[in-house]
Amino acid sequence: MRVGILGLGEAGALYAAGFLENGWEVAGFDPADVPAPVGVERKASPAEAVAGCDLVLGLTGAKAALAVAREAAPHLRATTVYADMNAAAPELKRSIAAAIAASPAVFADVSVIGSVPNHRHRTALVASGEGAIVIADYFGALGAPVEDLGAEPGAASARKLLRSLFMKGLGAIIVEAVEAGRATGDERWVREQIAAELSDGEATLERLYQGTYKHGDRRAREVSAAADLVAELGLDAVLPRAISQVHTLATRPEGLRNTARVTPAVIAAYQGLPTANIGDATERLGLLDSGISAIWPGARVVGRALTVWTRAGDNQAIHEAIKIAEPADIIVVNGESDTSRALIGELIAERARARGVVGMVLDGAARDVEVLTEMGFPVWARAITPAGPYKFGPGRVGVPVAVGGVVCHPGDLVVGDGDGVAIIPADHAVSVLAAAREVEAEEARRRADIRAAAAATPGGTS
Repeated sequence: MRVGILGLGEAGALYAAGFLENGWEVAGFDPADVPAPVGVERKASPAEAVAGCDLVLGLTGAKAALAVAREAAPHLRATTVYADMNAAAPELKRSIAAAIAASPAVFADVSVIGSVPNHRHRTALVASGEGAIVIADYFGALGAPVEDLGAEPGAASARKLLRSLFMKGLGAIIVEAVEAGRATGDERWVREQIAAELSDGEATLERLYQGTYKHGDRRAREVSAAADLVAELGLDAVLPRAISQVHTLATRPEGLRNTARVTPAVIAAYQGLPTANIGDATERLGLLDSGISAIWPGARVVGRALTVWTRAGDNQAIHEAIKIAEPADIIVVNGESDTSRALIGELIAERARARGVVGMVLDGAARDVEVLTEMGFPVWARAITPAGPYKFGPGRVGVPVAVGGVVCHPGDLVVGDGDGVAIIPADHAVSVLAAAREVEAEEARRRADIRAAAAATPGGTS
């Protein structure tokens, strides 16, 4: 028997070793320069890795899964089962199944239910799709419990995402609690309290804690997919979005620690400071392009960025953001520069203002200009259109976004006025404030000099 493993990261390497121990021939592919386990035939492409295989395991990660499946499909045999084992949304699994359907092979949606580093190739699985029954036979022979759901592709991944809400949520809570304990000097005590409530105590705590940092990027995407599933079910997705955000923060070099926060005092100090002075102080960096402008004259705002990335013309994610908004937040939206449909209008602005939101910046369109003007609710947008938005998603809240040619991170300082919008990284807010005030003072001095010279010149005006 021969298995091809696409993706030789931690899970791929462990499965490769397990199949080798059970007498299988193993071929492997990974575009990254990662070591292959001893005994694995390293191949240069997915096509070479799947040739002649009875079983193929897709373990590349969700971002590459569909592209790799499409590349492998023409080289699969009628006797091959292609098992995608990535943690991904049901919709993606169905797309991969469609790609494999173009070949003579059969597809199985397979989800891992447990810790592969702990249980290796004997980790429990759930499977769905036409090839699920074969997966149960192959992995069962290796000692892995396999639940055949007898359903279409996507069913197994939905089960996985439901479990992820708990497991990744638990990891996120542990990280938050431990970091808070460290900040107060009580880390050891916090760890003891958590470990006492877990079946394997400190070992489980450490696995979840370290795993959140080690696999933060992948787990953030996984929980984001789980949040989409929750939203599709008509349930509130605020908590899953927050769990995803914790994992996203864990991928940063500083993790959740020492993160700069724009304080109310800093926000107050920026009030009235022109964006032009901020631009001069930052060498014209951080200024949104001129296509994004205030939708009513005299609009001004200063606050912290609550970021949203949404599909063009869709505002479901903006509604999600409003649910978690805090006073002094400015909702900053990457609407993919689409101007065919308005992302916000008077009603969503009212809801936002009730939560303490002080304004919105949209790389997209808005509507209800007259009412927003009467409300005095500041909005910067790329266009005005009466056409309303879709409300189906997908979207992301609390992730870095590109708006008007500038990257904005959650919590960055946002300043808007009649000239446009400036984005200042949170950890630079204090230093930029000082520099911008110097620019403002220098301009005031030069204006005074110009006026004084004009007054002193015969025929001049004062």
